[in-house]
Formats: sequence, structure tokens, C-alpha cells
Amino acid sequence: MQAANIRIVLIHTSHSGNIGAVARAMKNMCLSELYLVQPRQFPSEEATARASGADDVLQKAVVCESLDQALQGCRVIYGSSARLRTIRWPQVDPRQAAEQMAAESENGSVAILFGREHSGLTNDELERCHYLLNIPANSDYSSLNIAAACQVVAYELMMASQLEPVASDIGEVIELATADEVEGLHQHLQETLIRLEYLNPQQPKQLMRRLRRLYHKAHLEKIEVNILRGILTATQKWIDKCSGDKKSVN
Repeated sequence: MQAANIRIVLIHTSHSGNIGAVARAMKNMCLSELYLVQPRQFPSEEATARASGADDVLQKAVVCESLDQALQGCRVIYGSSARLRTIRWPQVDPRQAAEQMAAESENGSVAILFGREHSGLTNDELERCHYLLNIPANSDYSSLNIAAACQVVAYELMMASQLEPVASDIGEVIELATADEVEGLHQHLQETLIRLEYLNPQQPKQLMRRLRRLYHKAHLEKIEVNILRGILTATQKWIDKCSGDKKSVN
């Protein structure tokens, strides 16, 4: 496992003490890459106090204005959530996730998302993830504090790092597309489907969400994203040509 390639991402954290507690949990298990998306308050004395000596993790924490910025360059993304969703996402528990991440981190950056204290990840944020990471817990009281959830995942990563290396379940892919490259494809496809009048932007229903899930299942390579975007560009040129021909006739 390449610990430097394991990225913990906290989204819209309300209580700065939780940031410090997460930093402490990370340092306990040899993790150091902390990304914060629009925290309510950081840096703060409370975060430093709760870090209990993990000041170096806090000092190098990257504060981001958007989730896109926090995920830039990541090849595989896990979303930690206590809630299962209407559209089923590939689901793993911390032990399964840790084994996958230990292997995947050998080839590039992996991100683990933790959402807001009271509401977790939004559906839009979960859509950015390849896997939903669910920690088995009491069905009557399944909500974990962010730091506690991070500690569970970080512990499993530490244990997985001591096992014999295993092949990643996504195969021997040399260069997977990064999260930002797949997001670019998603936006390009949405724009093209609207222009084809296949997608009604006022009533998108769940089409784009299901297509995004399809990308994640495929674990697209960079070259595959380039091919697909090339097809979309050619399609848009064809639409422009047809539109121009209609204007000429009129």
C-alpha cells in the first residue's frame, strides 16, 4: 500500500474538533493526506487540540473550494455512508474496501469521502464514487461520528497493508482515467444528449445518474475516455452540420 496515495476527504465539516479527531485517527494508522472541502472553520484551536499531536497532518491539510478540486487526479473513489440509496451502488464494507484500496493505491491516488456530520453525503456526491463504503453497525443506531468512521477504515487499511499484495479487482490497467477526466466525459455526454433531444434537461429523471454508475463499473482507461469524447465531438459536429443544412434549405 502507498499511504501517500490514500486521500481522506471531509466535506463541509461543521465542527472543527472533528477535523482534529480525524487527523489523529489518520496519524494513528500512518495516513497523512487530508483534504477539506469548504470546512466551516479551519484552522482552529479546537482542531489542534483534538488532533492530540497530529499537528503535521493538520498543517499539510489541503482546503478546497469544491469537491472537483479535492478529487483531482484520483483514480478510484469511495463514499462512506450509513444510508443505502434508491439506486444501488456497488457496496463494500471497510475490510473489502481496504484490500481494494491497498492494491489500487500502488498505481495512483484513491479517495475516501466522508460527508456532513448530520446528513452525510448527498446523492450528487455519491454519484462521484465508484463504491459505497458502508460500515456494518446496529440497525437501530447505525450513525457513526466522522472520526470514528475514519478510524475504522484507517485501521482496516493498516491491516491490509500488512497482507501479501493482491491484484486489484479492476484488473491490470496501466492508466485509469482520473475522476476529473471521467467528470469531463459525463458533462460532454450530457450536453450531447440534450442537443440530440434524447435528454430533457428539465426532466432528467435518473438517466445521467445511471450512466455515471455505468462509467464507474467500467473503470474507464484514459484512452477509452478519449475515444468516447472523440465520438461525442464528432456527434456534435454532425448535429451542427444538420442544423446548417436545415437553415440553408429554409
